[in-house]
Amino acid sequence: MTDAAGNEFTPSATFSTEDGRREVALVFIGDSFVSGEGDDKALGWVGRVMARTQIKDAVVAHYNLGVRGETAGGVAERWLTEGMRRFEGVTERRLVVQVGHADVAAGTSIARLRLNLANILDEASSQGVATLVVGPPPSADSEANDQLRHIVEAQRDVCDRRGVTFVDTFTPLAGHDQWESDIAASADGVHPGQAGYGLIAWLVLHHGWGEWIG
Repeated sequence: MTDAAGNEFTPSATFSTEDGRREVALVFIGDSFVSGEGDDKALGWVGRVMARTQIKDAVVAHYNLGVRGETAGGVAERWLTEGMRRFEGVTERRLVVQVGHADVAAGTSIARLRLNLANILDEASSQGVATLVVGPPPSADSEANDQLRHIVEAQRDVCDRRGVTFVDTFTPLAGHDQWESDIAASADGVHPGQAGYGLIAWLVLHHGWGEWIG
């Protein structure tokens, strides 16, 4: 494969171990859904996923670098600097990305979003970092949802072309009764509460997480 800069690379999520023990650094980066905004338990989907992730014979550290209003361009600018500080000295390095809502608000074009995500994934691969992308969930705003559908399809295509696991949270949650009631009860019509984040966590855990994390 070839990255956005024209460099050839072989994407891989296979890492070496010493003495049979894995040392894993997991960096979650993206927007306010990554940071779990709106969850009274302060877990979000990231905390719920990690609470149910057990890796045998491994030392695991995970870092939540979610920032409210973060776009794909913002992640592209900061993931390497902030991520590599967490990856230092660790043989198994993994990056989970979730963006979309802020790109709608910022008016980011689909072409620009595709390029930003491609740059993140290609640079990560060239640095020996395995990646997984979680798509944005729906909101209570039908107009925003129309744009999010296009973003989800663009993200899926970028990931498919690179063999990167993509978790679609939009399609299964659009029209989902529990999701919609949670969003309707939220303060902003965007961020869910405990039930909604539990649904996102379930989707992540059951759509490639186990295979990706090994």
